Amino acid sequence: MRKFALTAIAAAFAVTAFTGGAAKAAGGDQPAPAAQDWSWQGLFGTYDRAQLQRGFQVFKNVCAGCHSLRFIAFRNLEGIGFNEDQIKAIAAEYDIVDGPNDDGDMFDRPGIPADYFPSPFPNEKAAAASNGGAIPPDLSLMNKARVGGPDYVFGLLTGYEEEAPEGFDLADGKYYNHYFPGHQISMAPPLYDEAVEYTDGTPMTLEQHARDIAAFLNWTAQPELEARKALGMKVILFLIVLTAMLYAVKRKIWRDVEH
Repeated sequence: MRKFALTAIAAAFAVTAFTGGAAKAAGGDQPAPAAQDWSWQGLFGTYDRAQLQRGFQVFKNVCAGCHSLRFIAFRNLEGIGFNEDQIKAIAAEYDIVDGPNDDGDMFDRPGIPADYFPSPFPNEKAAAASNGGAIPPDLSLMNKARVGGPDYVFGLLTGYEEEAPEGFDLADGKYYNHYFPGHQISMAPPLYDEAVEYTDGTPMTLEQHARDIAAFLNWTAQPELEARKALGMKVILFLIVLTAMLYAVKRKIWRDVEH
């Protein structure tokens, strides 16, 4: 038994050392982005629809040139406050490959609400060729795919530095980012002050753009968040009421029983 325990401890130590070394090699030693305050945090937190619409504006005008959003349909934008006419107008701005037609050919048509956001590239090879060999990731689930979620996205977008620290060997075609694993990223700084023109009076700073797109991407990753919280509250209230009822029934049934 003692031999088995020592073997288990040794194996656990080996796994920890390996995974720790792998994490460090992958850039796990870079600082974690600071935690931000988000409107949807907490038991009663909800999405800020105005912020989500600004975030969509950032995606449409900046991110959509390279990144896809393949798990989101145009009709899903109702969830961030757009009405039917607005959604139809947004969808119609995109060309959707459809077909084949009666001649067996594919053709382009304006998008409709039922369509999903099209990829900016026809295939991965075209995407890599247009981005120095790097394939821009799909952003639909980005906030779930990265540790820190919206905090990481916000940190990444605001973590670019004009020059790498002294002694850091930055490869050609790479940009130094304080929060990206390994600090070398192929994506050029996508945001800057007044990169997107807001019409609601919100300051058009780099930080605000980054905050808004991070919020929007949290919605694309978790559009059901508010419904899930509402269901959870209903379940909790039901359990509280059920517990009170069962306690009352127990007292009534057992009140005359002698102990």
